[in-house]
Amino acid sequence: MSRTEVKQRARVGIARLRHLLAGMLALVTAVTATACTTGDDRPSIVVTTNILGDVTREIVGDEADVTVLMKPNADPHSFGLSAVQAAELEQADLVVYNGLGLEENVLRHVDTARESGVATFAAGEAADPLTFHAADDGGPEGEKGQPDPHFWTDPDRMRKVTGLLADQVIEHVDGVESGTIRANADRYAKQLTGLTAWMEKSFARVPSGKRALVTNHHVFGYLADRFGFEVIGAVIPSGTTLASPSSSDLRSLTEAMKTAGVRTVFADSSQPKRLAEVLRTEMGGGVRVVELYSESLTAKGEGADTYLRMMRANATAMVTGLAGD
Repeated sequence: MSRTEVKQRARVGIARLRHLLAGMLALVTAVTATACTTGDDRPSIVVTTNILGDVTREIVGDEADVTVLMKPNADPHSFGLSAVQAAELEQADLVVYNGLGLEENVLRHVDTARESGVATFAAGEAADPLTFHAADDGGPEGEKGQPDPHFWTDPDRMRKVTGLLADQVIEHVDGVESGTIRANADRYAKQLTGLTAWMEKSFARVPSGKRALVTNHHVFGYLADRFGFEVIGAVIPSGTTLASPSSSDLRSLTEAMKTAGVRTVFADSSQPKRLAEVLRTEMGGGVRVVELYSESLTAKGEGADTYLRMMRANATAMVTGLAGD
């Protein structure tokens, strides 16, 4: 090989090396830019339940990343966290949770995040909670006098929480535009006001003599209080699906149903209907079981994928079920 050929090959090698280095430099620059725009600088809000997650996203919009821990159709009383999700709690700018004992397997992680300096907002505690009592005060002693966590079944209380949540986001989440947060919260509050008016009009179709509710477990106390219903009992005489009814509980409930002339039981769509089906035997047949979306949103397109759609679907099902009793 001549010296000229050697030099030509050397020039080609150097050129290739330069191209390779230039490409690597461009890649590093792109990765760095991406990290700066989508990495840790982006404010983060972590929400435990999917109902509160939907409301939080309505308020926050594009101002921050909102991570919802509870999957669609899950039971808030029993769902737990992965190690990654627990870490997300501790790295958030704000943690939004229901509280009042609802997320029974998650609250310890919320406590840990709070102890590490993360701001937390307990929506249920801010919603002027009602006190829960087991049916006829005959339930487990620990259930008496406990705050009811299911505040969202009253849209007026959810509207109150909307304003308070906006305050928390503005105060604790750096980088959000307060004017945008306020505007989002005000817009959503108007939708909630419209929801209340629509529910009042819908429930007006239920005669006074048929405004008695029996549910899978105690979950609609706030709705009953707001719209003039009476909760006469639950298959599970508790505020949590993790409890179990005794034979005396079922006997007391069926007697109350017969006295009130109630033949419809509303069961949570995220729970098996086995316990409610027992009432068919206890009541001698003729008991209808109507599913409601009481504690979890569904996946998109399944009928209750937002809080507003869930509440409208429930009200419609309740009116239809009670009017037929």
